[in-house]
Amino acid sequence: MTIVADTSAIVIPSGTWSIDPVWSALEFEVKKIGLVAIKGRALGLSGTIRGGSDPSIDGVVDARTITTFDETRDGHLQAPDFFDSERFPELRFQSTAVQLRGDELVVEGDLTIKGITRPVELTGQYLGEAVDAGGNDRIAVELAGTVDRSEFDLVWNYQLPGGNFMLPNDVSLHATFAAVRAA
Repeated sequence: MTIVADTSAIVIPSGTWSIDPVWSALEFEVKKIGLVAIKGRALGLSGTIRGGSDPSIDGVVDARTITTFDETRDGHLQAPDFFDSERFPELRFQSTAVQLRGDELVVEGDLTIKGITRPVELTGQYLGEAVDAGGNDRIAVELAGTVDRSEFDLVWNYQLPGGNFMLPNDVSLHATFAAVRAA
């Protein structure tokens, strides 16, 4: 007996969808000294989701809008030790594959930070389609993953007494994208 998977399933509804930065969130988390979750958010984001038989998700973050809601820490994040936002004002993501793996949405793509591009895999769900109060067609996608910050030259750290470091290399990402059908 042979079982053939149906690869023709539509993952995201056909059309072009503009990510709405007001309805969307792109967040990150790192465990400071291995104990405390420091969370941050990218406030300036834009992007496009394309549905149909060849789906894609692409986005840009204005590095100057990355915040942990602490002015001193945010200033350090903007400095050359981290994002160096004066020289590298944007972070970019471009999907290379968007597919379903069972019930899970899997998005593979290229993430560029500080001019360095590395492949990443994000997993999550297509949350559905609805019409908002203004009559606009909307979709929502939720994705999560982990990146190694050192692969993007985000290597600043501080050695603590006992030999441990203040920051791990792993950074958790979580995105909820709400997108409106492009005209």
